Amino acid sequence: MNRWSAVLSQEVVAQLFANAREQALLGQTYQTRDFHPVVKLFSPWAADMWLLSEMREDGMAFGLFDHGYGTPDVGNVSMDEICALRGPRGLRVRCDPMWKPAKPLSHYANEAGLYGRIKA
Repeated sequence: MNRWSAVLSQEVVAQLFANAREQALLGQTYQTRDFHPVVKLFSPWAADMWLLSEMREDGMAFGLFDHGYGTPDVGNVSMDEICALRGPRGLRVRCDPMWKPAKPLSHYANEAGLYGRIKA
């Protein structure tokens, strides 16, 4: 079990960690990698959505996020904060198990900038 198991599977956490480790190593050479997102999260009670591609051991994740205000953004977000979110009747943020990434994160971000929302 991981501390984010209410939202993320062990496999997803392992891949997010692996991507973050690879990015950290590349960063030492002044390079980066544009990963495909590993997971799509959403709040069933609102328009919030996250496409995450990396996560450090401390729970800081990197990806594209959209809170439904027409200004999606790329950056860091705390998985602890995402897991702590509660909606009506205690609803939690969920993972979309049917979603499969089709392109790198930057492509989703470019589209989100054009449309004012994540199209995933």
